[in-house]
Amino acid sequence: MASTPVSMRVGIGRAAPARPRVAVRVGPAANLIGFLTKYLSLAFLVPIAVALGYGESPWPFVLPMLAMAAAGLGLERATEGRERVGSREVYLVVALIWLLLALFGALPYLLSGNDELSSPVDAYFESMSGFTTTGASVLTDIEALSRSMAMWRQFTQWVGGMGVIVLFLAVLPRLRVAGRHLFQAEAPGPEVGLESRVRDVAKRFLFVYVLLTALEAAVLTFLGWTRIDPAMNLYDAVAHAFTTIPTGGFSPHGDSAGAFGAVTQWTIVVFMILGGTNFVLLYWGLLRRHPRELARNREFRVYLLLLAAASLVIVAEVATSGILSGEAAVRHAVFNTVSITTTTGYASADFNLWPTLTAFVFVGLMFLGASAGSTSGSVKLVRHIVIARMLRREIDQTIHPELVAPIRIDRRVVDERTLRSIIVFGFLYVGCAIGGALLILLDCARVDLPVSAFQAVAAAATTLGNVGPGFGIAGPFGSFAPFSDLSKLGMVALMWLGRLEILPIVVLLTRGYWRA
Repeated sequence: MASTPVSMRVGIGRAAPARPRVAVRVGPAANLIGFLTKYLSLAFLVPIAVALGYGESPWPFVLPMLAMAAAGLGLERATEGRERVGSREVYLVVALIWLLLALFGALPYLLSGNDELSSPVDAYFESMSGFTTTGASVLTDIEALSRSMAMWRQFTQWVGGMGVIVLFLAVLPRLRVAGRHLFQAEAPGPEVGLESRVRDVAKRFLFVYVLLTALEAAVLTFLGWTRIDPAMNLYDAVAHAFTTIPTGGFSPHGDSAGAFGAVTQWTIVVFMILGGTNFVLLYWGLLRRHPRELARNREFRVYLLLLAAASLVIVAEVATSGILSGEAAVRHAVFNTVSITTTTGYASADFNLWPTLTAFVFVGLMFLGASAGSTSGSVKLVRHIVIARMLRREIDQTIHPELVAPIRIDRRVVDERTLRSIIVFGFLYVGCAIGGALLILLDCARVDLPVSAFQAVAAAATTLGNVGPGFGIAGPFGSFAPFSDLSKLGMVALMWLGRLEILPIVVLLTRGYWRA
């Protein structure tokens, strides 16, 4: 058997050697941002092609594409030195590129003529929700969107799901100088060991990402073509493949996955589980035919166990309450449990109407997430595993003070630097969730919007964890439209923080970051 690359073992790594501190080089960072922005404007070609194919106006996408390309090219020409971008500058690059991507991505919504997206705040909310793969929406009539606008909404999640940095590292070699730092700052999950060439790791991520997307689109198309599910067609197959693998959850239908039959829903469940699995683990375990790597990976085993246990609880609750029965009870319970755990955000039924216990279970799952190295959001299971082992070590050392017990994950020792970063991330994550919930609750009281404390916590948790639906007015078949602009901007900030896993943003807010 070929040796497994260190890049597959997410959540552990060696501490980087100390480097002399230098002032942040804003010029080179801006040059790299311009470079990325210029090429990202090509994403608008997809909805332009759809618009032309369906006989719709392409101008809502042509104009933003030209504006984005011009802004990126202008910034690139006005600055220089992207090859000098280092570990300090990448935080600025990653933070700003997501804000700019959502900004230009909102322009088609503003130009669409749709009344629900005519507000800049609403358009930016929808765009940020797309690129961060959150799946929360301000729309109440999704099917009123044109085919091209709905596909743009879907495609934003596909672009954001794997991360724009990973995409560029895989296909644009000119980023190789700053590539390692960019990957570490933007990669989903805790620190990833990069003893392998970073571009090779990114290529594996991207290869699995594209392969799974194409495979799901083909399977769903087959279900429609054979009339196994007459509600499915090529457009919907591609649209849902664009948002399942990035665990995004947008759908062109107001009923989400509830618009399709049982076979389609079970198919989507399988691909949601794959989307929540470490992609490099999938690469080595399935594509390179080393399935024992999947069985050996502790996080993957905990992931499957969590899905099974949570699904059983929800099945029992739904079945005993008389809401659903038989196969439908199992299917809807499993579908929505997997959707929440993987932070996809699809819904096959309105779980807003299910018993109270299901609501508490779902909100709890919002704080767990799936595997690191996947497209899912939230905390990631490997962090919870490490924290649990640290608690166990503290208990053992309390009983036996002389005990030396290093924390191990998959037979490798987790260094103390990584342990500290996981603890800090956990505190920051909980703090951001509490702060966001308080902001939403106080603002809703200000505008006299009936939102309970639990619903405010759910809204903060679902946006920070990039999950999608909440409870109450923001339930799976509801909308975030009733919230005020202040609450929406607060939730936009939570989506942004959650997608970048908080620390890169916190670093930018410290005075030490800007000093030499």
